[in-house]
Amino acid sequence: MGVKGLQQFVDHICPAVKVWVDLKEMAEQYQRSHPECSPVVAVDTMACLRYWYTPEAWVHGGQWREYLDSLKRFVNAFSTAGIGLVFFFDGVIEQKKRDEWIKRRLRCNLEIAKIFQYIKANACQPGTEMFFIPSGLATFTRFALKSMGLNIKCSLQEADYEVANYARLNECMAILSQDTDFLIYDTVPYLSITKLSLEKLSTVMYSRGKLCHSLNLRMADLPLLACLLGNDTVPENTVDRLKYRCLDEYLPNGRTARQRKQIVAAVAHYICNVDHSHSGLREVKRNLPCHSDESLLEKGVESYILPGQSSPWLPRNKISPVTQQCEMPTCLNHRILQFAREKHINAESSMVYKVLIKGEVDCSNTLEDELDADLPGQAIIYRPARQSIYGILLSAEPNAQPDSARLYPTVKEWFVYPGNLLQQPDLVLALPPELPGGIPDLQTLWLTEGPAVEKLRYRMFLACFGLQDFVQEFLHLELPSTAVVCCLLLYMTLQVTTLCVEDLDAYLAQVVCIRDKPADHLAQIQVPHVDSRAVHLASLFVRGLSVLIAANSACGFPFKMVGLMPWEVFDGKLFHAKYLQSHNGCTMEDLLEKNDILVHEFQKMKFLINTVCAGKNRILQSKPRPLAPVRDRPDPHGGGSHHNFQRAQPTHHPRYQGRYPQPGWTNSAQAGRRSQPRPGSYNK
Repeated sequence: MGVKGLQQFVDHICPAVKVWVDLKEMAEQYQRSHPECSPVVAVDTMACLRYWYTPEAWVHGGQWREYLDSLKRFVNAFSTAGIGLVFFFDGVIEQKKRDEWIKRRLRCNLEIAKIFQYIKANACQPGTEMFFIPSGLATFTRFALKSMGLNIKCSLQEADYEVANYARLNECMAILSQDTDFLIYDTVPYLSITKLSLEKLSTVMYSRGKLCHSLNLRMADLPLLACLLGNDTVPENTVDRLKYRCLDEYLPNGRTARQRKQIVAAVAHYICNVDHSHSGLREVKRNLPCHSDESLLEKGVESYILPGQSSPWLPRNKISPVTQQCEMPTCLNHRILQFAREKHINAESSMVYKVLIKGEVDCSNTLEDELDADLPGQAIIYRPARQSIYGILLSAEPNAQPDSARLYPTVKEWFVYPGNLLQQPDLVLALPPELPGGIPDLQTLWLTEGPAVEKLRYRMFLACFGLQDFVQEFLHLELPSTAVVCCLLLYMTLQVTTLCVEDLDAYLAQVVCIRDKPADHLAQIQVPHVDSRAVHLASLFVRGLSVLIAANSACGFPFKMVGLMPWEVFDGKLFHAKYLQSHNGCTMEDLLEKNDILVHEFQKMKFLINTVCAGKNRILQSKPRPLAPVRDRPDPHGGGSHHNFQRAQPTHHPRYQGRYPQPGWTNSAQAGRRSQPRPGSYNK
């Protein structure tokens, strides 16, 4: 969110705050003043994803090899200039930001609904004004940059705070982001990612000094300014009344439109006339609504004070905020926790540390059609697999009790799916896979080596997806990436009975056809029209890859992470083209580009999937779905406005075969707890 209204202020009202800089010259100046250091930029990665995703196609599930090339070009531009990069990722969502996170997710639901409305009406990708980043982009970017040998850090607390603190302690040359919070922190210079010209290696630097000068404030006043304008800690509705009082005093006869433009200046003027002390902050508190948290402003100011810094607005004995420490579970030994922590910080695992430390996980929006009653949301489809992962992490004890005597722990899930208003987390049981001899402890899975343990990890991974009885069949596959794709497609087919032969053929064809295709070849693929169901299916597959990553992390890495990445096994446009071919009756030879080697690989994978499905009484049916004629087209520039688009009610999915009941329909007397799961037949 950043600071409410501050970006507009510096862009349009006070442009003097923006200073164009040449990063090569900036690096040379830095080197002269820091001869013992190399220039390094701390990158707020979440703010850069949109800038990095340069492929024209975004609705089909992601052009991952093109995206990988885009990341390489970005890194090379800086390395050529002698500038190092450190990339920071959000590792947790702090409780104080949860409400804002929920608001964003619900807004994104509306945007996604409009995207699907447009696709159904026009059979093409919407314009860039409706752009939505491909599902899983943040997760896979972490591993992409890691694969390039770059310095990656995943935060243990608020990412902005860690970026600002790291940059200050390590004397970085600058921070690259697009978040006005970095104008508030007293840290190194803040550079704009949206203004960056990669060819010229120039961008805008937002100057804190010029901002303070224009507002007649001191640097130490900026945290209070941010709080009174509204930020992630202090909700905007808490300070609205005070802001407009400041406006009336600052511009008593000003027109409303003019007043709105001067809110930042008006609040700054108000701060100038308050005693710069903790008693002055208490005076400001008295102007806030009586029902608001008395400590809110103090917490807000604290959130910007880095270790070793102080603020006149805080009590004298408060030099810096206490760094947030996660409560360490007593049931796990130190070595296990340290191993999980290091993997988390170094962006080498997914989900594991948050489950162990907080028992809470979250997942943002996915490009899926909530009106498609035949396809559940990815959050629902993959919940049984996540339950197995949670069970491995939280129930793996050397001397576990029999199932009948055990009380399974729960994990709080903040996942977006149709009908979920995110008013509270879903409480999901951690159900370990059902294996003879029980679940091995994490010491064995993670910290023990040897052929026997390698086989155990492999079997545990398959067990997360209910496939532990088919280890030998998977070992016969030549490539590890082939095994994980078959695992994913088998799981999807068993969970969602509306997947048909044509869907599976499209998935398999694109997996075998993508292997030798370079990014520039994939970029040239022409998709004749866009099908909303294919868009949904693409998102389900890509989200499934992130579940594979979490299972791989929990099971001690039986597979190399590189084989689970989308640029190895998936391309959005290629899948969409194969989907259209498959559903329009294309022959196998044409689907596989008349390549005998690809036909053989395709048949081998399909035979395995059909064999396992038959053993579980799941027989795939042929159900071709030719593209429906486009009716009632809207204007060519959009899909309608929010106010005239009606969202459908949550749809129950009778063909969902998971072991967890349909979420979203609960009795209010349950006080936030979802109905308890019942083990299903797929993993018995």
